[in-house]
Amino acid sequence: MSAPDIAVVVVTWDSEETLDACLTRLRAAEGVVEIRVVDCNSTDTTMAIVQRHAVVDPRLHFIANPDHPGLGPACNQGVADSRAPWLALLDPGCLIEPDTLMQLRDRAASGNALVGADPVDEAGVREPEARLRDSGSNSADWRWPRLEPAPITAEELQDVTAISGAVMMLSRALFEALGGFNPAYFTGIGNLDLCRRAHSAGARVACANAVRITRISGMAARTHPLHLTWHQRLDASRYLWRCGPRTAALLAWPRIWARFPLDLLRALARTGAQAT
Repeated sequence: MSAPDIAVVVVTWDSEETLDACLTRLRAAEGVVEIRVVDCNSTDTTMAIVQRHAVVDPRLHFIANPDHPGLGPACNQGVADSRAPWLALLDPGCLIEPDTLMQLRDRAASGNALVGADPVDEAGVREPEARLRDSGSNSADWRWPRLEPAPITAEELQDVTAISGAVMMLSRALFEALGGFNPAYFTGIGNLDLCRRAHSAGARVACANAVRITRISGMAARTHPLHLTWHQRLDASRYLWRCGPRTAALLAWPRIWARFPLDLLRALARTGAQAT
């Protein structure tokens, strides 16, 4: 067996619900030489959980930010603090198997590739955003401009336009060649932008269809609904303006913002329910 060579970066933000299980499985995973937790000013017990794991596992180090710099910038922080040749960017809601990261690394090593897994929820339902393809129109979900779920194929490694941010495996060389995440994006739109730039650089973006992980999602949306509701739309608007025809961006913006008042009211209702 080869020496461990994977650094895992986990960005946390009030992630106490799943973080203990995530880190427990991560510490038992094959191939992991470093675990970098980047916290974004959590106010729950997230940091206490991280510190408890760090005490017993010298591979685990953490950065405690006094604010939330954004998902992409936080990932950049974790990567900058590492020297491993392979990088796994992992959502704190993910529960992996011992061989998950090694399987992804081996597939990414077969070519100049950015590789994702096949995330399912606790009921075993697949995540639609695991495989995204260009829709060729502006009719796609506003959170993923111009993209729509791609049909699952029988391929072991399915080429797609973009992969889920649940877990992303790539070499450090590719990450540095791409310049890391664009700090302009606060939310998961930054993952979409990274995939776009990987394609432009001639890299392969693919989903490992046989590598399944469990992802308990929606934690940040439940704990910080107002923050995310606002930033998701800002990021979607910014992405379309920077990465597509300006005319298409102007036509899409009304759709992006039309539901904002309703979603804002729903976010306020969720915040009020959590406070009671």
